[in-house]
Amino acid sequence: MTARTGARPSAVEVTQWRNAVVVAYAASGIAFASWVARLPAIRDGLGLTPGNVGLLLLCMTLGSFLSVSASGLIVLRLGSRRTIRTGSIMVGVGLAVAGFGTSVLISPLVTGVGLAIIGLGTASWNTASNVEGAAVERAVGRHIMPRLHGSFSIGTVAGAGLGAWAAAVSIPVFWHLAAAGAVVAISVTTAAAWFRADLTPHGGERSYAPDTFGDPSTGPIPVIPPGGSAAGEAPLDNKRKIAQAWRDRRTVLLGVLVLGLALAEGAAGDWVALALADGYGQSDAAGAAGYGLFVAFMTIGRFAGTVVLDRYGRVPVMRGCAAMAVLGLALFVFAPAPWVAYAGLAVWGLGASLGFPVGMSAAADDPAKAAARVSVVSTIGYGAFLCGPPLLGLLAERVGILHSLLAVMVMLVVSFLLSPVARKVT
Repeated sequence: MTARTGARPSAVEVTQWRNAVVVAYAASGIAFASWVARLPAIRDGLGLTPGNVGLLLLCMTLGSFLSVSASGLIVLRLGSRRTIRTGSIMVGVGLAVAGFGTSVLISPLVTGVGLAIIGLGTASWNTASNVEGAAVERAVGRHIMPRLHGSFSIGTVAGAGLGAWAAAVSIPVFWHLAAAGAVVAISVTTAAAWFRADLTPHGGERSYAPDTFGDPSTGPIPVIPPGGSAAGEAPLDNKRKIAQAWRDRRTVLLGVLVLGLALAEGAAGDWVALALADGYGQSDAAGAAGYGLFVAFMTIGRFAGTVVLDRYGRVPVMRGCAAMAVLGLALFVFAPAPWVAYAGLAVWGLGASLGFPVGMSAAADDPAKAAARVSVVSTIGYGAFLCGPPLLGLLAERVGILHSLLAVMVMLVVSFLLSPVARKVT
């Protein structure tokens, strides 16, 4: 497939582009849920305590922080297409290594290395996906970001379902995660051929296509000759673009808004299965199914989000989401019976559904600064998504897994109060 560099895409190209981005989001969900659903088996196979699980997750967090802290520069330097392709291959390899360390070597060290590789690949991949998603949303001309993130949720439902089945029939963690990693890497590298964010300028954005005096060794960044500028303009250095985005008050507050709801989503991903197993006496398979219930309702919220946002606007929807997340989390922690905890997961999933997609859309309100601002909001949000759950593991050592989740409520209240910053900027 060849794309027309710098040209506005046709309707067919936009459709292909949108569908390819859907594949990238869905594959990311499959990758994430595949190892999360097997976390009880990983814990049992390696003989870990909750604190040890938190330390194991910290391996992924460290890898993710190295990647996410540089994700804006990586996307601006390589373009979102190459970033997503590279990230998906790293995630596929990391899944196989984590499974090998768990089932074959029975080595927490090797499993931790696998999770670190997953973190390195995932963070920049997801930031680039948000840049690509914001670009295709502008090309489509209507709100589709919630549904793109809904595709991630569909992927997590599929991954959690397969994980529950794999646990129920006692498939070794290695074979399960290796197969999932292969599917993820192959599907994303193939779909990336239709990505266009690097090729199609929008408003004040410049295409990634090199100018006539460009040096191929610099990749997508054009060479600026001494005393001159590319295409008659002097674009900001990539580091300055990122620095300006970090100094923008609204962008940072959007990141904090997303942080609370991202923490609610990330905490569910890493700890729901274990909380159901340890706090409510559920089986490993039932714990994985509980996480599947959470992501199922999060998916419903994301696909309904477009209609709700069009009718009520971003601010009321964000307030409602934060309030529902608090209610669902409280039901889950204080449930008098397991079925109430499962009901709480449904409410919790609905509440956590729209934080990321709305934050990404709001960060991209100004197309000329979208890539840098989306990368900043993604960095803050994914920082909570990735760093919060391991810290909860350390807290769980003292108060138990269920009660450690109450710490998430504090940031959800902050998200509720910051909802007005999501108001559309024209």
